[in-house]
Amino acid sequence: MPPALRKGLYGAIALVVVLAVWWSMGGPALFSTPQPASSSAAPPSNGLASKPPGSPGKDGGGAAGGGKPVTVEAQTVTQADFLHEISAVGSLLSNESVMIRPEIAGKVAKILFEEGTSVRKGQLLVKLDDSTFGADVKQAHANLDLSKANFERATKLYSQGAGTARALDEADSKLKVDQSRLEVARNNLAKTEITAPFEGVVGLRKVSTGAYVIPGQDLVNLEGIDPIKADFQVPESALSVIKPGMPLIVHADSYPGQAFSGEVYAIDPKIDPVNRSVAARARLPNEKGLLKPGMFVRIGLVTRKTENALLVPEESLIPRGSQMFVYKVVDGKVASQMIKTGARRQGQVEVIEGLKQGDLVITAGHMKVKEGGPVLIAGQAPPASAPAKP
Repeated sequence: MPPALRKGLYGAIALVVVLAVWWSMGGPALFSTPQPASSSAAPPSNGLASKPPGSPGKDGGGAAGGGKPVTVEAQTVTQADFLHEISAVGSLLSNESVMIRPEIAGKVAKILFEEGTSVRKGQLLVKLDDSTFGADVKQAHANLDLSKANFERATKLYSQGAGTARALDEADSKLKVDQSRLEVARNNLAKTEITAPFEGVVGLRKVSTGAYVIPGQDLVNLEGIDPIKADFQVPESALSVIKPGMPLIVHADSYPGQAFSGEVYAIDPKIDPVNRSVAARARLPNEKGLLKPGMFVRIGLVTRKTENALLVPEESLIPRGSQMFVYKVVDGKVASQMIKTGARRQGQVEVIEGLKQGDLVITAGHMKVKEGGPVLIAGQAPPASAPAKP
């Protein structure tokens, strides 16, 4: 490379380096003109910045209790008997349940029930054709009569010395066999009439008149549902509390707002090693037949009862750390109140300390109110204002 060209290249590189350093040091600002301080740096003239948070201002808000009332929802503290419960879920099952099936083969002659209706114990449900079995009974009767006559004749000959002991034994054996055959024939004839083994409600039949059925074939299910049973599980920790005879309350989604009463009558002696729970079974009256086998239910096991307990809605509670508060409405203004709570059930909370019957607690609108601030209760007319002076 010629010396002149090399020298020009080195100069250009040096100039680029100098410009880069100058730019990084804020070169453009070195030539800017200083500007006077903005008037926005001055403190605000309304004086709000100097007030501490929560202090009253010109609008009258804050702890002083002035300003426009806030509309909230509130409920009165009530007093009622409170049931302490262990919650569980379970399912209902029939007190007795059976699938009606024939013991013998035959043709269905009559169906003597209406589907979905109640039947009494011993009521005839299905009649099979009995012509063949009736003939078997007659034949067995004839054979038995002959065997009786032969046995009497053999006995008489043996007593006279004209007959042998062998002939007498054979006649006696034949008599007993024919007696058994008659009994079997009678039993088969009786099995052509299929009756209800207990009182209950029949389901939907699976055969029609004229169908040929075989032993063990499904005909119709029979369910005993009064009383009805409830199977459920409780945690192992509740084993010391649950016992036979304990009352319980059952709720079903099919009947919202309606409760059914019953009691525990059996507890499984084995603990489930997988989920550490114990299975139990209860029995409930079901005279109207509202409860059906297979229904999902929510169960409350009543461990004890508190009479005249103070109750507030769950939505009125305000947790603060480990403490619990509510907002009371006193003379139209907000007052926070620390309380001690007990058990909870169906949206209601037992209050042990801090409130009395008749207190008014806020249930909605907590975030809008302040301590000592005025409030209006939703659904209530605002207080009448004082008449203007003339």
